[in-house]
Amino acid sequence: MDKRLRVLVVLPMYGGSLPVGRFCAQGLRECGHLVEVFEAPDFHPSYKALEDLKVTTDRLDYLQNSYLQVVSQAILAKVETFEPDLVLCMAQAPMSIQALKRLRRDKVATAMWFVEDYRLFTYWKAYAPYYDVFAVIQREGIMEGLQEIGQQNGVYLPLAAQPDFHQPLDMSDVDRRKFGAEISFMGAGYPNRRMAFRELIRPGFKLWGTEWDGDHVLEPYLQMEGRRVTPEECVKIFNGSAINLNLHSSVQAKTLVTHGDFINPRTFEVAACGSFQLVDRRTLMPGAFAEDELAVFDSMGELKDKIEYYLAHPDERQAIAQRGRARVLADHTYANRMRTLLDFVEQRLDNWPPERERSDLYPEGFPEELKGELKGLLAELSLPEDATFEDLCWAIRSRQGELSGLDTAILFLEEWRKLYK
Repeated sequence: MDKRLRVLVVLPMYGGSLPVGRFCAQGLRECGHLVEVFEAPDFHPSYKALEDLKVTTDRLDYLQNSYLQVVSQAILAKVETFEPDLVLCMAQAPMSIQALKRLRRDKVATAMWFVEDYRLFTYWKAYAPYYDVFAVIQREGIMEGLQEIGQQNGVYLPLAAQPDFHQPLDMSDVDRRKFGAEISFMGAGYPNRRMAFRELIRPGFKLWGTEWDGDHVLEPYLQMEGRRVTPEECVKIFNGSAINLNLHSSVQAKTLVTHGDFINPRTFEVAACGSFQLVDRRTLMPGAFAEDELAVFDSMGELKDKIEYYLAHPDERQAIAQRGRARVLADHTYANRMRTLLDFVEQRLDNWPPERERSDLYPEGFPEELKGELKGLLAELSLPEDATFEDLCWAIRSRQGELSGLDTAILFLEEWRKLYK
């Protein structure tokens, strides 16, 4: 994709795909595209407030669905204003089927990145046919399932890391005491994890994340009273742990190591931090990492043995972690994922991206003495020097605060051109 696009990224109100959506927006900007983000989390407090009305279940469902329709209309309003070449929705984005039909009618390209286990979260079946492209983090079964419901543009798009966020840190003594650990795990308390970590309790073990309520065995090791960990805190945990445990989620408690397919974001994020992890083997892992770039385990017995081994061999831990980091920086960044997605959209959709008016920012006769001032404004707005006049106007309208004299002049010129072109 060698054209600069306008992309609207629609975030979910909450959940695991929320930080992923923000990283997608950053990756798109790194690729030179103009990005607007629909901040669905801003609507979440009002959505949750409906639960406090103390009404019947059927009435609550009606109110919540009606509210989501309003949010979908807000997304459509943003589309009309921004005029994107692509609307990229994250899993659980508040986009209704009616809104998707409207976008298809208006010939606005749409894509969803479904960064969830399709076997466990099955709502994709209702929404997938209405997207132009549907990206998934699994291969086996899902592509056939998409085709059966009429979605022919499914694409495998594994998760990734954001290098300027997931990176090695020079941690303070205070942070190292708080977030440092010999062995740690950060994540939700799925049944298989609860059972597995009971076998790993030892001094120096720390547990982070939500949904560990009622587990009296693990409770003494749970940090920050089990509240949700911020993305910034995750990076500190990864950096501060000698061994990061990475056991993929499962609702089945009997099988602690499932040998499932999708690779969770933690795998890429820990590696990008240059930190060491012990991760359960996944069927899709050989396509993402070489054998010497991750330390994997196939059973609880092997995990216990490798914990003891790698605690005693810090040099080997560091070597594996550095190779893993190099692989992520080369192949598994969000900028790379967004390039893959946009290339796929271009291949599958006819006449995409659509041609749009793109006015030269420096038309013939533009005063040389003003170019330096305008280039400074482009840098301030994080726009490339070859940005168009339309890109510049949108960026000025999007930022907060009072308009400068130059901002005002540019927007006045935009309105003048609309009247007299």
